[in-house]
Amino acid sequence: MKGKILKITIVVLAMSFLLFSVLFVFEFHSTPKMTPENILFTINPGEAARSIARNLKEKGIIKKDWPFLLGYRLFYSGKSMKAGEYEFHLPVSTKGTLNKIIAGKIYLHSITIPEGLTRVEIAHHLSSSNFASEENFLKASSQTEIISGLDKEASDLEGYLFPETYSFPKGASAKIISVALVSQFREVFTATWQKRSAELKMTVREIVILASLIEKETSMPEERKQVSAVFHNRLNIRMKLDCDPTIIYALKKEGRIKKRLLIRDLKFKSPYNTYLHRGLPPGPICNPGRGSLEAALYPADEKSLYFVSKNDGSHHFSLTFKEHQRAVIKYRNRR
Repeated sequence: MKGKILKITIVVLAMSFLLFSVLFVFEFHSTPKMTPENILFTINPGEAARSIARNLKEKGIIKKDWPFLLGYRLFYSGKSMKAGEYEFHLPVSTKGTLNKIIAGKIYLHSITIPEGLTRVEIAHHLSSSNFASEENFLKASSQTEIISGLDKEASDLEGYLFPETYSFPKGASAKIISVALVSQFREVFTATWQKRSAELKMTVREIVILASLIEKETSMPEERKQVSAVFHNRLNIRMKLDCDPTIIYALKKEGRIKKRLLIRDLKFKSPYNTYLHRGLPPGPICNPGRGSLEAALYPADEKSLYFVSKNDGSHHFSLTFKEHQRAVIKYRNRR
């Protein structure tokens, strides 16, 4: 009798284990029926597995917490659930949910840094987009160690915060963001470009400064190399650059925002004022994009020394001052 009871007990336990295993496999692998939805879910640093499972259930990402916890113990024992923000495209299986968390596939938020912004403007853009505070970014972008190999004179990262679309996890620090922007600059400014700088007898810093002027002078990609040629030609004969954007930058640094320059502004005392000082200004006046950097390195093969706005976004280029004067009168009257 005892042997028979033991056999029955073993069979019952075996059947129970088998049924439980089938139930677990079903609950762990099956995708529940629900309305498609995207949900952002955050795991805090050091959060326990039970807490994560409970919160996933409360958010409706998983139906039951026990298959999640059992699957974690069976298949991922010893592996941590990585903290961060995750995006789940519902419906999703418990296995799929757990796999994403174990793999640390954190949701990344995208932000585009437009070409031609100053360091201060980038700080404001990041702050208004809920990425980093202005104060923290300005502090982080004042640390120049990351660019010292290319520019030992840099007092901040102005000019090297490369305009591009970036993706960062929620809560990324201002330091991480500034390093990403400068790292992208270093990737774009290749060894070939560094060699080209040397061929022009210019430093990387000088190329970046020149590119920043080109960036602010024209919004038309096809004109960048022509504008670059004018600046190169002027530099070669020690002729002042007379670049309006350098004055605008100088005024902004003093907290004086102006929509339009006046004649008296051309005499504004600043080392950035290229109407008063020959050569390049002491630093970049914005953060130039790839096109302007390339234009600074490879100017058009022409002798123009002047250009004036046509008031439609494009410019008229002139070789002589007389031709330039005629163009100024023509387009001023048209305006």
